[in-house]
Amino acid sequence: MADELTPETPEEEQPQKKHKQRKNGLYPGVSDELAENMRTGWADTELHGLEPIAQAAHTAARRAALSARFPGDRLVVPAGRLKTRSNDTEYPFRASTEYAYLTGDQSENGVLVLEPSGGTGHTATIYLLPRSDRENGEFWLSGQGELWVGRRHSLAEAEQLLGIPASDVRKLADELAEAEGPVRGVRGHDPVIEAALTDKVTKERDEELRVYLSEARAVKDEFEIGELQKAVDSTVRGFEDVVKVLDKAEATSERYIEGTFFLRARVEGNDVGYGSICAAGPHACTLHWVRNDGDVRSGDLLLLDAGVETHSLYTADVTRTLPINGTYTDIQRKIYDAVYESQEAGIAAVKPGAKFRDFHDASQHVLAEKLVEWGLLEGPVERVLELGLQRRWTLHGTGHMLGMDVHDCAAARTEAYVDGTLEPGVCLTVEPGLYFQADDLTVPEEYRGIGVRIEDDILVTEDGNRNLSDGLPRASADVEAWMARLKG
Repeated sequence: MADELTPETPEEEQPQKKHKQRKNGLYPGVSDELAENMRTGWADTELHGLEPIAQAAHTAARRAALSARFPGDRLVVPAGRLKTRSNDTEYPFRASTEYAYLTGDQSENGVLVLEPSGGTGHTATIYLLPRSDRENGEFWLSGQGELWVGRRHSLAEAEQLLGIPASDVRKLADELAEAEGPVRGVRGHDPVIEAALTDKVTKERDEELRVYLSEARAVKDEFEIGELQKAVDSTVRGFEDVVKVLDKAEATSERYIEGTFFLRARVEGNDVGYGSICAAGPHACTLHWVRNDGDVRSGDLLLLDAGVETHSLYTADVTRTLPINGTYTDIQRKIYDAVYESQEAGIAAVKPGAKFRDFHDASQHVLAEKLVEWGLLEGPVERVLELGLQRRWTLHGTGHMLGMDVHDCAAARTEAYVDGTLEPGVCLTVEPGLYFQADDLTVPEEYRGIGVRIEDDILVTEDGNRNLSDGLPRASADVEAWMARLKG
């Protein structure tokens, strides 16, 4: 990795130079002649006649709804800033969900401001970093200059793409500090902007804004549904990629699986939507196993929970539990088929007008029945469910909202989410599981170390639901036939 422009030796140790050093340069060792040379001779690269991004009309409608919800308030929604990974390197930037949802932009340091205008409306402005300044040398002397990190859109280009007037974000903190009137901001992303608003906001008012933006994402528009389907379709291809290389994973580790899926995510999308869970053998019993450093052995199961994130930041979230050698053992099939039957019941309960909890209750009922039937719990089933005894092996809820965040709408009120009612446009996961820990002495030895989860992304439609991830087989016999075809 190239280092930023610095002298090869400290300035005081450099030999006497005949040229005059810049007295006000950002770095020592830059001559007036070099600085002047770098100012000139660059072509005009301004882009004209740009078409708006695909979601521009949708983001405009979202901003209008936000404006109507908070009349008279100045609303401040930051994208966030780069975070240091180590020393002088940063993590890849991911814009805040709230900002990207309202603008379609993903630029670090960006801020959307809705300024009260007239009676109940607002004027929206997006504040961004402009093109790097060649006159003062920023573009090549700054570590975030365009010579180092690549060209960014000019403010005029951003206006064409996003459909929002754009201004220089470097002036915004001072403007906000001087502004008067009620303000609400989204916290946790930009400390500079938050500092400018310190004496103008309250946690309670800001929380109302965060909750609104979370609940607004529950019902997906046409663009969002299309993006979720793209994410799922890429994820299906990623799962196929993994099956084709399971023999290579056996020779290395779970990380071969992780890397294989990640390649698909980066080629077809932006990234993975969350850390891929590539859990082989007893690791499948650890719900968020993301170390992915374990062995992959023939005869064990692979629980693969992964999702591609599209360029517009919508993510899939799909899980399959696969026999590494292509065939389930009798006990693996017994547990897998129970989870499959549970998921079938859960998916059938997803429909408009149903309670959000209905699909969880339906799935859990099936799993409780199986645990009683197998002699692991004493019935009746109603008693098991009332006391939650099945949770020793089912562990988690049966699903969650899905969208720009893998656990979308997380700040929504309980009455609007888990106690709410499903309606067309809601997208959620249905993902029951059974997990028998390797050290669980309450179950027969043959159960121990087996973990099974099956997860699909389900869209509520006008007349029921649609399984966005039905491109992947679910029934055990279908999984085996699918793997046999892919392995050739």
